[in-house]
Amino acid sequence: MITKMNKLTFLLTNKEYEQFLAGIRELGVVHIEELKSGATSPEFEVGKERASRLSAAISALDNAKETWTLSTKRTIEAIPQSDNAVERGMNIVELIESLQAEELSLKHKIDAVDKNISVLEPWGEFDMKQFEVLKQNGYQVNFFAVSNKMFKAEWGETYFATPINEIDKKVYFITFSPETPDITAESIDVPNRPLSEFLEEKKSLEASVVEVHDKLLQINSLYNETLQKAKVENENEISLSRVHLNTESVAENAVKLLVGWVPEEKASDTEAFLNANHIFYEKEEPTLEDNVPVEIKNGKYSSLFEPILKMYSLPSYHDLDVTPFFAPFFMLFFGLCMGDAGYGALILAASIILLKKLPVDQKPLAKLGVYLGAMTIVCGALTGSFFGIDLTQQDWAFLAPIKDKFINEKNFTLFGYSPMMVISVIIGLIQVLLGMVLAGMKAAKLFGWRFAVGKMSWVTIIISAIICFGVPACGVVLPQAFIYILYVLMAISALGIFFYNAPDKNLLVNFGGGVWATYGMATGLLGDLLSYIRLFALGLTGGVLGGVFNQLSIQLTESMSWGVRWLPMLIILLLGHGINFGLCMISSFVHPMRLTFVEFFKNAEFEGGGKEYTPFKVKTYKKA
Repeated sequence: MITKMNKLTFLLTNKEYEQFLAGIRELGVVHIEELKSGATSPEFEVGKERASRLSAAISALDNAKETWTLSTKRTIEAIPQSDNAVERGMNIVELIESLQAEELSLKHKIDAVDKNISVLEPWGEFDMKQFEVLKQNGYQVNFFAVSNKMFKAEWGETYFATPINEIDKKVYFITFSPETPDITAESIDVPNRPLSEFLEEKKSLEASVVEVHDKLLQINSLYNETLQKAKVENENEISLSRVHLNTESVAENAVKLLVGWVPEEKASDTEAFLNANHIFYEKEEPTLEDNVPVEIKNGKYSSLFEPILKMYSLPSYHDLDVTPFFAPFFMLFFGLCMGDAGYGALILAASIILLKKLPVDQKPLAKLGVYLGAMTIVCGALTGSFFGIDLTQQDWAFLAPIKDKFINEKNFTLFGYSPMMVISVIIGLIQVLLGMVLAGMKAAKLFGWRFAVGKMSWVTIIISAIICFGVPACGVVLPQAFIYILYVLMAISALGIFFYNAPDKNLLVNFGGGVWATYGMATGLLGDLLSYIRLFALGLTGGVLGGVFNQLSIQLTESMSWGVRWLPMLIILLLGHGINFGLCMISSFVHPMRLTFVEFFKNAEFEGGGKEYTPFKVKTYKKA
């Protein structure tokens, strides 16, 4: 449900302005409208830059906490103190950034040392100074590498080539000669320092990296909360700067003008404050032209699906909140795509565990998992699939009474097709018709009931046609009088489609619109319904693939004795079902979202584009 909003326009003198802002900020219910799109100020830009650096610093500390363990307590550089929370936080940020820069520099040095070590390792420990006497006597010392098949013995006679090592069928050798040897081999530029020095340098650099990590861990322990508070306080400063930017000066800068939005149930408190402080304001109802902020409120069940809606978009203020209408369908779609009671049990168990462990703000996601897991168990139980085992094909005694009740093509068909395929299309038809009803409700809400006639006529004619022609095809005989009533309904609906689809237009335009709508319905409805077959196809695919892994675990190990057979069977089952479970999870989220965002939202004429209601208020840090 979309919360009803009131529009408030404020006119203030320069003297009242700051006190007014402090007052409504304390109330924390007024959303200030953006009057100057894209406006900025030095304070606002500084705040955004600080927000970015604070977030990056907090992320760096969180990563340090998850990646490393403290080895030794270190002395941390003194952090300048300040009475301002944001400044204190930024002083800590600067220390973190300097440590990150130091760590990056150390890692670059380690990379360079590693490169030299990799060059020297084939040659072992030696010092280039040992060759100074040879160089003084006119001899060059050159280092080469070549495949052992390409190494030639005559190089030893000509250039005193001396093999030093052979690694991976590659010969490393040195030559001594007055001139550069004319041989086909890879010339290697060897560092002047011995290998032991580079190894010692690497050890020292790695110790310095550990020291940096220790300091970051200590900063996280001592100052993480200070940074969190600074981040919240900086957000408060940004919100204040944004309000300043969206205040217009009128009457030669003598008066300030702001526009705000308040939920209707909270408007009385706001008006009481304004009247008590003698603030001039004007209260209005939103118009279609207003860009009204949106706050949606749903019940405990429907609210769990709001994150899915927000992935698409919030509804506009003048639209309908479709969350309660798509929520049960999404849950059902997920269960059908997953299609296995065993996988559903895993989801349910994991969600229950997370429900106890996750922080309060993340518990709704775990609750959503509980519903999705439970629905998967139901769908898997109805179709007879448990960890890829087709229960209709098992001779287990306890299944005998219900074995022929599973909704499975091995038990029965509908109109010659798999029952789940037909059921998927029927579910799709119900959701599409619900979308059309919502489109009619939206038209009635915005423009009046007359504009809903054309849309509701399509719902009536489709349902009437299904009852009139579809029910008898299933072997049910309808009373003749009832059939005549359906004919009348279809005839009236046809009039609404062809002659009243646009009440504000003339008869000819209505008829043309009706013809075009009929063409669109004839081509679009079939395509929409066929899209829902993916619910059957994905559920079937997951079950078949799970069964394949079950068969592999049996067939690949059947020659083994049970004493050792259980282990490879377990490995195959865990890997196979792990892969299948992951694929099913992805498809069970992606395809229900696709059906919701495309087929359902299209037929419901859901446009989205809503701007979230964000009241101007002071945020406070809450310790997790």
